[in-house]
Amino acid sequence: MPNFEHPEYPEATLLHLESMVPCRESQVSSLLSVFGKRQHFSFPSIFIYGHTSSGKTYVIQTVLETLELPHLFVNCIECFTSRLLLEGILTQLQNLSSEKKHGSRVPCDTFNDFVRLFKQETITQDLQNQTVYIVLDKAEQLREMEANVLPGFLRLQEFTDRNVTVIFLSEIVWELFRPNTGCLEPFTLYFPDYSIGHLQKILSHYHPPEYSADFYAAYINILLGVFYTVCRDLKELRHLAALNFTKYCEPVVRGEASERDTRRLWKNIESHLKKAMQTVYLREISSSQWEKIQQDDGEPGHLKGLSAHAHVELPYYSKFLLIAAYLASYNPARTDKRFFLKHHGKIKKTNFLKKHEKTSNHLLGPKPFPLDRLLAILYSIVDNKVAPTANIFSQSVKMVSGLFSTLALRLQKVGARKRPVILCLYRKDGQPVPDKEPKSSWIQHEDPGQKVAEDWSSTKAF
Repeated sequence: MPNFEHPEYPEATLLHLESMVPCRESQVSSLLSVFGKRQHFSFPSIFIYGHTSSGKTYVIQTVLETLELPHLFVNCIECFTSRLLLEGILTQLQNLSSEKKHGSRVPCDTFNDFVRLFKQETITQDLQNQTVYIVLDKAEQLREMEANVLPGFLRLQEFTDRNVTVIFLSEIVWELFRPNTGCLEPFTLYFPDYSIGHLQKILSHYHPPEYSADFYAAYINILLGVFYTVCRDLKELRHLAALNFTKYCEPVVRGEASERDTRRLWKNIESHLKKAMQTVYLREISSSQWEKIQQDDGEPGHLKGLSAHAHVELPYYSKFLLIAAYLASYNPARTDKRFFLKHHGKIKKTNFLKKHEKTSNHLLGPKPFPLDRLLAILYSIVDNKVAPTANIFSQSVKMVSGLFSTLALRLQKVGARKRPVILCLYRKDGQPVPDKEPKSSWIQHEDPGQKVAEDWSSTKAF
């Protein structure tokens, strides 16, 4: 007996649906109850939310296709304007007819035109006696469109007087999604994240036919033990499982171990799984290249991939922020007026040269500087006029707090009431500064009467 019960559909169909959507029985049961029979009016709108890779899109598509319900599926990222979105829905509505396999493009500029054309299409396609489901994936993009698009879809059943249900798939909760104007509240359904037990069950379901289910389940258990803390994306885990299974089976194929010798199998694949962790989500090399690495016992860096490139292109303002950090770290603050102002007045060059002929700033190492000086140099070196916008400040905060500090910056907090100072840890040639600073170094604060001893050996780049 299937876990799903519905008088409209035969038992064989429900059993097949249950096998297609493991670990989502409660959500599918809720959907079947909400959908009802084909000719029944369902909820005007259904809002399904959950984190990425929680099975929202897959479950909805599987349910609608298995039960053969008339539906339209639109990705709101691909249809990034309201016109593309409305025209895409109307074009797919034409394809629901068996007579027309490829519907022609239907021009639609406004939501009023969409309502009028939708009513016409549902009459010509003989869809009045059954519910039509419109699925909007990545529905959070609707908030960036015109103000009437989201409320219009929530009340589409009311506006068109047709048996239509709009299903929103989103990664954010409805409280952050709700428009400011009055709208019809949808039926909300939450998809929780897959637990490690769910992932074990789902991944073990797709075992190769030439190996036993217990053998593949043991392999999946090892795989999840390594990757579960850093990756819970079901698609990525399935890719990793298929990619490394050949290496796991090598001792069994050569006759060196049996399928139950888990210890020897783990020793054989341990190093390869650790290498695979370096490129999780990147997909910088193909599956054939990865198999070649495993056969040659090489490193992923031997092939030309994203992690093998020494050149990384930073965003526009972050690039200049990094240059400004370098200039502020290796040039004294009193030279800023000379370097970055057009009319800086007269400066005695003789004393300046004599004082700095003995030692180079690059030999002395980077010097700390305040954030205000970093921004002042940034405004001077950028060609066009830069306004102190939120974009600049957000990139500055990200760079200082840790986004780019692993590459070039170190933040040292010298007191609860003092402003932080920053160090640039890259030299002029682009190489990182060697960590050969003295264990104790004195940093000058805004208050010249106070000095704090900072142990540089205990500091770490964020």
